[in-house]
Amino acid sequence: MGSKNSGLYHNVRRYIEKLDASFSLQMKATDAQFLITASALTLALRPIHAANLNELSQLEGHYATEQYCVFLLTIPWLAQRLPVALLPALQHKAVLSPCFRTLLILKDKILKEILEVDKGKVVSYSKTMPQVAWLLANVLSLATVSDYSSWIPRKFTEGLDYISYVHVTIILSENLLTWFENAGWIKNENQEFQTNFETSAESDTLLCGTQTNCGFLKMSYIDSFRPVYQQWHLMKLSALEKDAFDYDIDNQMPKNMESFGKCDLLDVAYYYSYILRIFSALNPVVGSLPVLNMLAFTPGFLVNLLRALERSMFPGKSDVAKDNFLSGNRTSRNKDDGVSERKQKRVTKDGANKLAAVLYKITGKGNVGYTGAVDQPTPNWVEEDSSDVWDIEPLRQGPEGISKDTSCLLHLFCASYSHLLLVLDDIEFYEKQVPFTLEEQRRIASMLNTLVYNALSHSIRQQSRPLMDAAIRCLHLLYERDCRHQFCPPALWLSPARENRPPIAVAARTHEVLYATPRLDETLTFPSMGSVITTTPYVFPFEERVQMFREFINMDKASRRKAGEMLGPGSRAVEIVIRRGHIVEDGFQQLNSLGSRLKSGIHVSFVSESGLPEAGLDYGGLSKEFLTDIAKAAFAPEYGLFSQTSTSDRLLIPNTAARFLEHGLQMIEFLGRVVGKALYEGILLDYSFSHVFVQKLLGRYSFLDELSTLDPEVYRNLMYVKHYDGDVEGLCLDFTVTEESLGQRHIIELKPGGKDVYVTNENKLQYIHAIADYKLNRQILPFSNAFYRGLTDLIAPSWLKLFNASEFNQLLSGGKHDIDVHDLRNNTRYTGGYTEGSRTIKIFWEVISEFEPKERCMLVKFVTSCSRAPLLGFKYLQPTFTIHKVACDMPLWATFGGQDVERLPSASTCYNTLKLPTYKRASTLRAKLLYAINSNAGFELS
Repeated sequence: MGSKNSGLYHNVRRYIEKLDASFSLQMKATDAQFLITASALTLALRPIHAANLNELSQLEGHYATEQYCVFLLTIPWLAQRLPVALLPALQHKAVLSPCFRTLLILKDKILKEILEVDKGKVVSYSKTMPQVAWLLANVLSLATVSDYSSWIPRKFTEGLDYISYVHVTIILSENLLTWFENAGWIKNENQEFQTNFETSAESDTLLCGTQTNCGFLKMSYIDSFRPVYQQWHLMKLSALEKDAFDYDIDNQMPKNMESFGKCDLLDVAYYYSYILRIFSALNPVVGSLPVLNMLAFTPGFLVNLLRALERSMFPGKSDVAKDNFLSGNRTSRNKDDGVSERKQKRVTKDGANKLAAVLYKITGKGNVGYTGAVDQPTPNWVEEDSSDVWDIEPLRQGPEGISKDTSCLLHLFCASYSHLLLVLDDIEFYEKQVPFTLEEQRRIASMLNTLVYNALSHSIRQQSRPLMDAAIRCLHLLYERDCRHQFCPPALWLSPARENRPPIAVAARTHEVLYATPRLDETLTFPSMGSVITTTPYVFPFEERVQMFREFINMDKASRRKAGEMLGPGSRAVEIVIRRGHIVEDGFQQLNSLGSRLKSGIHVSFVSESGLPEAGLDYGGLSKEFLTDIAKAAFAPEYGLFSQTSTSDRLLIPNTAARFLEHGLQMIEFLGRVVGKALYEGILLDYSFSHVFVQKLLGRYSFLDELSTLDPEVYRNLMYVKHYDGDVEGLCLDFTVTEESLGQRHIIELKPGGKDVYVTNENKLQYIHAIADYKLNRQILPFSNAFYRGLTDLIAPSWLKLFNASEFNQLLSGGKHDIDVHDLRNNTRYTGGYTEGSRTIKIFWEVISEFEPKERCMLVKFVTSCSRAPLLGFKYLQPTFTIHKVACDMPLWATFGGQDVERLPSASTCYNTLKLPTYKRASTLRAKLLYAINSNAGFELS
């Protein structure tokens, strides 16, 4: 009966295929149908029960199980086609164990036969989904026992051979992924990603591409994988190993029956690494999110993955005690981490005022203020003598230099940890330091930084893409957190490229070529150095990236010259007339429609408030004055387009009420062009934008903890809800937020029907991230999109991505909050009769050297309209910093009496010129200069 010649399994398959896939749910089978189905299964299972498969020598006994695997276990939705009462017969250990052993012993033969079945198109359901896929799905379904009222797996089948189950799943998953790759189903994941926190385990789409008679249920192939993203599933597999560390990291998969009894962390890593890739290929909407949710939040799993990696990457340096896998508790902690342990300040549960403040700050439905600061530690690490410590030796060859086993562990760790980082708040990351200490976080960052840089510097095989996608994603999240609140030394990010960075000009041209050339074939290997610049630009020092940015602009100007566009005075220049009292409105009306034509020169003619044209020709100075003046007026909070954050630095962010203003969004788009023009011409604007707003301009999604940079009080109250020990439902919160605009209150639902969904302990995480997503992303998205459209008319998006948020602000407004007097002196020119040896000039530099840093910044702002120096020094200030001699007539008696000049210094900010009278005494020059720079005026001081 079990022989191939009998045709038993082929005919049983034909019968089961014709059963409705919803048969077991509807339970409408007649007695005759039930009897026939039970008889067919009895005939199929009898040869397996009769065979003795405990001995390897009894190979003839494997013939029946081989046919059973090839013909029956490859039936689509096998478990759903059979009556529930008959499923235990298929799930019994007397059937599953022999099948698993046969699959392990005869895997090559069975997979070959399955492939032949695919080619022969024996089964109509295999048009898009291969037979090995259904074999894997049925193994997962039969190995677990579900609550058939909801089809949610609850436990493993009693007496299951767990070890064989793991190894069989690994073999089938690897084979299925190979099929996906050959079929072109696997594509490179997008490195710039967004994560949807609200998902459903149900899918209404048939991913196998074939319609079935499922009726209302519409079972999908991916539903068969439900067991693998249940936490009990991972916990059981992990518990098979008493000590998760007693294994060779490069051990091989079992090749004989004696090794089937062993399962370790590496087997579990292979299992879930393959499952993640299968989910990504089959579920393009949700991806591997259900699996990642389970992996990231299973206690101790990430900790043990890191321990395994540390033993490979840092041999002899990891003295951390072994952890209990199921508890995840660490028994030791590095006391020299440089970060003081702080106890989290908990808010009293029964504090009525504080609860009211939480409600008001989060939802706007209250009127009680809540004062308090976010207590965030500042890490103090010691700079290493050599950056070699951050350049990890085993990863200097990229993924090609590590074993397949290490690659698997690293892929699973990066994918799971990057998911956890999305919801890990700063209190947990910096203060509680869970799941890792800051020292461990630095080691993780250094591992990923070394891997990614060396991978992108060389060609990468297609097989390494899953690892690289996960590693790049995790690395970006760690870098963004470090940018917001530093925990890594700067040498860490620079270390892999410190010796072999290309010249600035070469790097800039490589970057432009990469962005200008579309990638026609996604299966090609990564480009080399170009991808380093686009993916990990921070391996270049900030100053070099600024030079690269300037190089991009110079190349763009050169290409425009070749195209016949003229810079400076000429026929291509834009002529505008601006009224002093209406600078924003006039600039908007005359320039907003020009788009990228703003790259050309702008000739400005000013009309005074009395209506008379001002004297003077614009040779670049007046256009600079126009840009600085229009920015000063439009970015002022009272104008209504931008407001300031509630943080101490008072950074700019779009005012949500701007959408109610006339041409509000168009005005914000115009201001994007103004900022783009300033960046393009190297003109500094004395303004800085909120971290969250700049993140949008750089095309990046903002996560929960970035709310602390926008509104620390709302963030702190969300953390209160997150860590609240009582029943959150008592706070009477729902999934809405209230906004006030122009005196009216608007209720915004965070999800459809949100006003009827109350926040509970079960959904409070979802609520917290919904609030954060609204505040950080949804609320300002229309304004950031408008500003981005204007900005990118002049500045290419690829140029912007060289910088993080704080670096973008430095690019816009200049360098440090002090002035290098030596640099300024070396790049100053003198006019009107002054020379470097003039008495007044010598006195001037002596006085400036004795100024306080704040006073030097005020002087530079007085002359240039910006309080900071250009990033690369005053050499790059346009126009050049100039000191012009102002001759003052004095009475003869005053000269003999030793009196000094009474006139005040003045400035022409459009030409970066200080008009300095010929003072004779240092005391006079100091007093007059301080008076002038504190008067907040320029021309009128004349």
